[in-house]
Amino acid sequence: MTGAPGDSTCAQSGCHTGTALNGGGGSVRLASSEGTTYTPGKTQTLTIAIADSSARAYGFQATARLDSSPTSGQAGSFTASTNQMVICANGSLRGASGCPSRSPLQFVEHSRALSTSTVTFSWTAPSSDVGTITIYAAANAANANNNDSGDHIYTTSLKLSPAAATSNLPTIASGGVVSASAFRPSAGAGPGTWLEIFGSNLSSTTRSWSGADFDGNTAPTSLDGVSVTIGGKSAYVDFVSLGQVNALVPDGIAIGSGVPVVVANSQGQSDPPYTVTTSSLVPALLAPPKFLVGGKQYAVAVFPANDANSTTYVGPVGANAGVTMQPAKPGDVITVYGIGFGPVSPATAAGTIAMQSTSLANQVTVQIGQIPATVQYAGLAPGFVGLYQFNIEIPSAAAGDQPLVVQVNGTNIGPSVYLTIGQ
Repeated sequence: MTGAPGDSTCAQSGCHTGTALNGGGGSVRLASSEGTTYTPGKTQTLTIAIADSSARAYGFQATARLDSSPTSGQAGSFTASTNQMVICANGSLRGASGCPSRSPLQFVEHSRALSTSTVTFSWTAPSSDVGTITIYAAANAANANNNDSGDHIYTTSLKLSPAAATSNLPTIASGGVVSASAFRPSAGAGPGTWLEIFGSNLSSTTRSWSGADFDGNTAPTSLDGVSVTIGGKSAYVDFVSLGQVNALVPDGIAIGSGVPVVVANSQGQSDPPYTVTTSSLVPALLAPPKFLVGGKQYAVAVFPANDANSTTYVGPVGANAGVTMQPAKPGDVITVYGIGFGPVSPATAAGTIAMQSTSLANQVTVQIGQIPATVQYAGLAPGFVGLYQFNIEIPSAAAGDQPLVVQVNGTNIGPSVYLTIGQ
């Protein structure tokens, strides 16, 4: 069920129903400790990362195939980790001598529902150079309702080339361009919003930008020789590392499908270009995995700071270790943050520090517990790049966890997030 040539997936076969393949609003990434290469006979660690804010349990299956024989050519061998197993194409557990000759394909998968969205397992490459190999993986972001309905199935793949046949060119991984994961990975790409780019050989250094990298109020378009272009225009580079680059999308890019994303460094540029579909508006609220508590995703909402060294967040008291949280009462004014909400007035170019209060050009309305809330401020966060700020007065909503619904030009932005209301 990996989506490899000759395989279906759980979404396609009906094992898990109700949502189209890759249609759950989340994503899955597959990465290797060796980047995009393999050395014959060497074992490497593969990591599957599932992003879906509605998931309550997780599952996966992966297989390795020869590109020269993708439907039947088994490539290398898997080693299962805790709560995992390796099965053969005939459904039997792989024995000590491997899978039978009539069912040579191997599949590593969960042996029980997993509680973590990040899964690792080992894969040992074939003993000789067999050409390009592709690892195919399917992931289940499950709702844990004890039946097969409503789960979200995602697929991805990772192409590995023999080490001797590869160069040090930067490579963007399949599915490796997403919106900032602390907001909503599936939000999309648009002018003035943040992207995370995953791959291999992206940078020889690891660091974030500093004040010295700025040209006045304008963010850098290169860090340690690493640059990004989107639709042929220079993006603003905030963070670089071997496997990840964070960049702010510049103004003036084409809107639509097939927009190229290219990472370049001293070794050259990624080729072929990775393409994305862009939109003029790609809003998302700050709601990172750390604020997923008890199966409920809370927005990052802060009270006005009384102490510069301490921040109090809106949420259940004691629910999040190391984070001070308390409910918000009707009449309190709280601040939430977002990206991708579009142009402001006075106009502030993408990639520049917001030096003053601004006003969103697009209309934003807020409801808390289905009750309209007053938005006292909606614009860029002063002192930041590409970050939006919303100051919201809590209405007379009922006590408890209440949905925070934000609309832009009359359209809800997802996924569902919550605030805790007290009395």
